[in-house]
Amino acid sequence: MEELAIFGGKPVRENKIFYGRQYIDQADVDAVAAVMTSDYITCGPKVKELEQHLCELTHAKYAVVVCNGTAALHLAALAAGFGEGDEVIVSSITFAASSNCVLYAGAKPVFADIDPETYNIDPASIRKLITPRTKAIVAVDFTGQAVELDEIREICKEHDLILIEDAAHAIGTKYKGQPVGSLADMTCFSFHPVKTVTGGEGGAITTNDEKLYRHLMRLRTHGITRDPEEMVHPTDALWYNEQVELGFNYRMTDFQAALLLSQLKKLPAFEQRRKEIHKRYNEAFDKMPELILQKEIPESDTTWHLYVLHLNLENLNCDRRQFFDALYAENTCPQVHYLPVYWHSYYEKLGYQKGLCPNAEKYYNEVMSIPLYYGLTDDDVEDVIHAVKKVVAYYTKLK
Repeated sequence: MEELAIFGGKPVRENKIFYGRQYIDQADVDAVAAVMTSDYITCGPKVKELEQHLCELTHAKYAVVVCNGTAALHLAALAAGFGEGDEVIVSSITFAASSNCVLYAGAKPVFADIDPETYNIDPASIRKLITPRTKAIVAVDFTGQAVELDEIREICKEHDLILIEDAAHAIGTKYKGQPVGSLADMTCFSFHPVKTVTGGEGGAITTNDEKLYRHLMRLRTHGITRDPEEMVHPTDALWYNEQVELGFNYRMTDFQAALLLSQLKKLPAFEQRRKEIHKRYNEAFDKMPELILQKEIPESDTTWHLYVLHLNLENLNCDRRQFFDALYAENTCPQVHYLPVYWHSYYEKLGYQKGLCPNAEKYYNEVMSIPLYYGLTDDDVEDVIHAVKKVVAYYTKLK
């Protein structure tokens, strides 16, 4: 039995490997450099080109790119008309931005529980939470797996609700063969460096609704328009623009857009490698009673953003913190995704209490994410597997 590094043994590998990392090649560098020596480094042609490309990729009619994924969610919430007195149902296991966007607009987040097998928002929990004040659902494609869109869209249809799909994890994912991005009223993407493709930062909203699209475009740029049809005091003067509502400066630069366009050329390769690594982990851990595999619904062809290592603590003589620290000491550095949003101290001050979502809370205490990204070599993947099995074996032995 190998002694764990945390107790003085030799770690599985010498250098640390973290749960996520961007992949930047010379083509990406060249794409950015070309823009940096051009006439436009912001508000230029690359932004429009990226929006057109995202429409082709997602099959959405319209795309609006913004400075980050949180900005995308904020603008979607405003375009959806969230306001005081409205309730919006959101997932309990997600990054805080999925819920914060509801607060930004003055509405109240209502937290739905997760499916204990898929870790996505549970449609049955959604149904229990609907009230006359419910305005919308923000459904998160957690780990990259599509939510149960057919059932959630049916709930929205029954109760006249807006559906915002938070696809920050899910660029490239398909639901019943259709790309994520064209299946909700609005879909929000993130291009942070740990995501499948990156612009350094960046985000996007896709929609099939022209009215929403025009509103999002105004909100992105201070609420200002150059379209006479949208003005209160229209004129044909070429210099004239008019602020018609309160908006924000959430624009993306052209060099970020150029980086993303270059990254998206590699998306098929990124998708394939992430699926390969996910499959290898599943093969390695499938027969281990100490670990629980995430269920993938048959409708989702998932481009995996995360691999969740779910501990069956009944078969281990440790808690999640002990397992995490031991794995980290082996230089396989995990992360936890996520704390139930309403457990954050800010949400406690708003009156949210523990116990709202039992499945989410149990999940949080039993999971961590292990390395999954394009640049992992086969040897890296095997080192991760070795480290996990080493820690499992040690704590199983103690039991």
